[in-house]
Amino acid sequence: MPARSGRLGTVTCPGYPLRMALPLPTSLSPSKVASFKDCALAFRFSAIDRLEDPPTVWAAKGTAVHRALELLFLEPAERRTIDVALACLATALPEVLANREYSSLVIDDPAQFAADSEQLIQKYFALEDPTTIKPIGLELKMEVRLGSLTLRGIIDRLELDANGELVVTDYKTGKVPGVTFEQGKLGGVHFYAYLCEKLLGRRPARVQLLYLAEPVAIITAPT
Repeated sequence: MPARSGRLGTVTCPGYPLRMALPLPTSLSPSKVASFKDCALAFRFSAIDRLEDPPTVWAAKGTAVHRALELLFLEPAERRTIDVALACLATALPEVLANREYSSLVIDDPAQFAADSEQLIQKYFALEDPTTIKPIGLELKMEVRLGSLTLRGIIDRLELDANGELVVTDYKTGKVPGVTFEQGKLGGVHFYAYLCEKLLGRRPARVQLLYLAEPVAIITAPT
């Protein structure tokens, strides 16, 4: 590997006796942090070598559901019904699948893909009443400097609660983690809470993961 100027770090991964000098990243996001904690070699492939993962049906479904919920919260509160949410999904599905990221994705059963996505949207309504939510940011990009690093992330939804306090909400379309692993999964929303505190001067009163498939909400207060 050619030598590169700047500070260098080392990367190891359980099961791989590989150890080499690599340039430290200049930016971090919740997904990069999670990748490094799970396996530093996987972090190297994605964040340093920038190898693209092949598109998956699960990723496309998650992206479509996130987009549908974003569109739902662009509607006035009184229009945030299940029927409107499903209409938003009907708009989101072709939009997402036309994206370059999913251009090579083959969906064997498009009808089942759409039905699974619809079920996730319907289950969302078991978690909260969207007419009561006061969003102030949707798919909100935030960025802050911390020493030599740039911390950045995209918050699914930033809102105000009944007391005017900030709440960070992250939608999840995968499996709910066991109790033992909950804290690890909350790392991303704690990261977002830090960005809010630095940029907005206010620490969110609550951060929450909304797992749509179960449906289950995991909620905590950042410290």
